[in-house]
Amino acid sequence: MGGNSNSAKAASRLLDILNVRVVGGGDRVLVLSHGFGTDQSAWNRVLPFFQRDFRVVLYDLVCAGSVNPDHFDFRRYTTLDAYVDDLLAILDALHVDRCFFVGHSVSAMIGILAAIRRPDLFLKLILIGASPRFLNDRDYHGGFEKGEVEKVCAAMEANYEAWVRGFAPLAVGADVPAAVREFSRTLFNMRPDISLFVSRTVFNSDLRGVLGLVRVPCVVVQTAKDVSVPASVAAYLKAHLGGRTTVEILPVEGHLPHLSAPGALVQVLRRALACSNR
Repeated sequence: MGGNSNSAKAASRLLDILNVRVVGGGDRVLVLSHGFGTDQSAWNRVLPFFQRDFRVVLYDLVCAGSVNPDHFDFRRYTTLDAYVDDLLAILDALHVDRCFFVGHSVSAMIGILAAIRRPDLFLKLILIGASPRFLNDRDYHGGFEKGEVEKVCAAMEANYEAWVRGFAPLAVGADVPAAVREFSRTLFNMRPDISLFVSRTVFNSDLRGVLGLVRVPCVVVQTAKDVSVPASVAAYLKAHLGGRTTVEILPVEGHLPHLSAPGALVQVLRRALACSNR
């Protein structure tokens, strides 16, 4: 009995720490999980379109600037597995037994790992700007050479503010000043040492070997031009994910379409969710 009580307290505390919210009145559950450098506010322009038909679960990754940085454990969050633990703990605490999962960037990979661990929990994965490995390899084009990554990390370490001012417009890609401002705001909210640590974790991740273990249907959403993820990565995911996988190419630029082109993204999300078994 005491063990159950402690578990419930820990779950409740996690929901509080990660600013978990459940909004909307539908029967089906939709989880929105943000990527590096943002927080759940990144979904603000997408969320209203799904609140009628779904119960929408939003939360912040522990590395987000909206979370008290004292909760970021540098020993624990060395791989993506700890982020998967958090996601599954949230869903269990909310008594979610089936859901649709939308993950952006690193959260796409978190969703993949969660679906491998608990396949019955996920009806479909919608993966935006996903990459199983950002570094190039012999027969794989991830978009970055090791030396380029080292330069990025050195720039972050030397002058975080200058790095953000250069990186935000590159990542947004499209000429959407409001999106650049919003992405800059959430990047600046992150503590620089946490931002650097998470960047290294993401760049060092390689999930290519586990993609075939996914049995859940997937939709890979890729923009026409993304400085972080080459178009070839979407084709790689389609070829190697074990579940039935389709690719949607958005006719826009940038790594953050939910900030820069929410209307285009909403259309794709609606289509992906409408094609699912209820």
